Amino acid sequence: MSKRSFPVKDKFSVTKAFLFIGFVESNQNLYDSLKSDGFILIFKPTLRFKNGKVKGNVDTELVLHAMIEYENYNKTVIVTGDGDFSCLVKYLMEKDKLWRLLVPSRKSCSSLLAKLQPKIVYVDNLKDKLEYKHK
Repeated sequence: MSKRSFPVKDKFSVTKAFLFIGFVESNQNLYDSLKSDGFILIFKPTLRFKNGKVKGNVDTELVLHAMIEYENYNKTVIVTGDGDFSCLVKYLMEKDKLWRLLVPSRKSCSSLLAKLQPKIVYVDNLKDKLEYKHK
């Protein structure tokens, strides 16, 4: 079990962190570590493709929870580089509810989101702090 501090919570004063993730049984140690770091995990069923890749579609869950919790937060931090979330991000910006958009990588950031500066923080340089180390 990880006992390191929760970097996003420490840096951005996050009080509640939802993580929408596809459930893969072999990743239970990772899930336990994330829970101990303060994340609230919301699991989605996964699809396993013939090539071995696993996909858990979480897009609608993130949007739905952002709106369900809307009255319960002053500001939110969204972690994504996926352009599918641009309408949510723009809406939250218009309502002054978006504090930051954390994008995992400059390389994978959608052009729909990249133009939303200065709200973007790229976290690819935080890999050493955020990376899960298999035990």
